[in-house]
Amino acid sequence: MKKDTHPENYRLVVFKDFSVDESFITRSCVATKDTITWEDGKEYPLIKLEISNRSHPFFTGKMKFVDTAGRIDKFNKKFANSKFAK
Repeated sequence: MKKDTHPENYRLVVFKDFSVDESFITRSCVATKDTITWEDGKEYPLIKLEISNRSHPFFTGKMKFVDTAGRIDKFNKKFANSKFAK
C-alpha cells in the first residue's frame, strides 16, 4: 500500500439521525466539535444527520418530507415565476 494516502485520525464516531432519534457508532475521520455520551458511558464525537437508513423513504417504505430552511417554499416561489407554471 502507498504511504500517506489514508487519514490517520480514524476514531469511533456517533452518527445520530434526529428525525427518528436513532444513533449508531462507527469509525470515521470526519471533523466535528459536538460530542455525545454513548451507551457505554464514554464520550464520542457526534455527527448530526437529517436522513439515514432509519428515516429514508427507500428503506422505511413511508414517504416523509424534510423541509430544512424552507427549501420547498423557495423552489415553489422560483417555479411560480417560470413559463412552465400554470
